Amino acid sequence: MAEPRRRTQPLEHNLLLTATLCLLAFGAVMVFSATSAPNVLQGGDGTSYLVKYLVYGAVGLAVMQLMARHGLELARRFGPLLLVAGFVLMVLVHVPGIGVSVNGARRWIGVGPLTFQPSEVMKLAIVLYVAKMLAERPQRMRTVQTLISPTLLVVGAALLPVIATPDLGTTLIIGCTVAAMLLVAGAPLRVLGTLAGASAGLVTVVAFAVPYMRDRMTSFLDPWADAGGTGFQAVQGQIALGSGGIFGVGPGQSVQKIFYLPEAHTDFILAVIGEELGVIGVCALLSLYGLIAYAGLRTAKGARSQYERLLATGVTSLIVGQALLNVFAVLGIAPLTGEPLPFVSNGSTSITVLLASMGLLLNIASRGALTLRAVTPEPKSQGSRPHADRDRSGRNGGARGARAGGRRRAAG
Repeated sequence: MAEPRRRTQPLEHNLLLTATLCLLAFGAVMVFSATSAPNVLQGGDGTSYLVKYLVYGAVGLAVMQLMARHGLELARRFGPLLLVAGFVLMVLVHVPGIGVSVNGARRWIGVGPLTFQPSEVMKLAIVLYVAKMLAERPQRMRTVQTLISPTLLVVGAALLPVIATPDLGTTLIIGCTVAAMLLVAGAPLRVLGTLAGASAGLVTVVAFAVPYMRDRMTSFLDPWADAGGTGFQAVQGQIALGSGGIFGVGPGQSVQKIFYLPEAHTDFILAVIGEELGVIGVCALLSLYGLIAYAGLRTAKGARSQYERLLATGVTSLIVGQALLNVFAVLGIAPLTGEPLPFVSNGSTSITVLLASMGLLLNIASRGALTLRAVTPEPKSQGSRPHADRDRSGRNGGARGARAGGRRRAAG
């Protein structure tokens, strides 16, 4: 009688799940640390941001569990609808009375006290669409012309309302993610080089044509030139990182988060981590993203189909690419883009969508799991075994005898 099956999850699945849960726990601690003191000074109880983070984290974990079980099925069925929905929501961002503008950027939809950022949905939707198109039509990657139509045309049309918000960070992340998927899909290097050059030129033109982006680009080149204006956030972030040293000033002891550093709980939470936990804390955080990169790429390598391979590559590139862009911006290596640190920064839409993406990656990783089944042999009576043996020997003997007799007759 067969016993119930036991699924042994592969190493990649366990690494992804462990790294994600560690990042969420790390994020809860740091969001509370970055917001409690300023919130109390403003008359709050110091826990409002933490409660919000925990609520959306719980919702995201529930979605991740759903995607870990049925992610591929849902991706195939609702991927195109998600792309259409994301495009419609991005258009609604620009409608007065619906879209919400913060610090010169219109990226949110306001529904009462809640806000929703459609660009986060658009990131995942484009990954699902590109994976489907490249898996179904691999011959389109041979030339730039065939690749542009229709795959990159649809991606470009989806990015138009994103660029208009303006949102340089999301544009860069989607561009790098699509490039990684094209590379894994086997696109020729000359095609990738042509597309990369054209995209870089277009992004540069748009960045310097839009005043909001132009200010961020100039402040990136020399933030100390206008330390009290456009370079204020970058300068304060560098001061926070420099104040932490190797071991940091201690959990909850950051000074920059209280009086100086804007958006300490979202875009610049890494600066608070560096000030309170030092280089050791930053390295520990980066090692968790390194685990996601390692396990995600191993999942892509061991995927059963080209579609799963491209999905795993896209989701891994999406998470790791966003993390690197945030880290580079805080360190002053890249322009400020407003992208949160995945799973750590406070952001309702970002946490939910990224956990859903991780659930899809876990689903692909678990499909390579071994299924073990212990089988108990059925008991047999002592008398039945010899009877069966005699029956088999009789049949075999009869067959051999018939063949032998046939040969003798043929010989005679």
